[in-house]
Amino acid sequence: MSAEAQAVITMRLLGMAGLWSVTPDETTRMVREKLEHFPRAFHAASRAAIEGGDPLAAAIGPLHRQTRANAKRLARRGPKRAF
Repeated sequence: MSAEAQAVITMRLLGMAGLWSVTPDETTRMVREKLEHFPRAFHAASRAAIEGGDPLAAAIGPLHRQTRANAKRLARRGPKRAF
């Protein structure tokens, strides 16, 4: 997950610099995702802790799914072409 997260950060930063092809709302999407997915991860961790499970593993699951989806989506867009 950490490698995928680093790839997403890199592609988004390159997008902000105009070097990676991203949609105009990518920065807004980045913030919105945090507001949606961190509470879900917290809820999953809390539930796992209450039920005697592994809270860290439960929290990482939803975050990893989103990170992987972002990495695939951004990688498909690719770098901007310099024409």
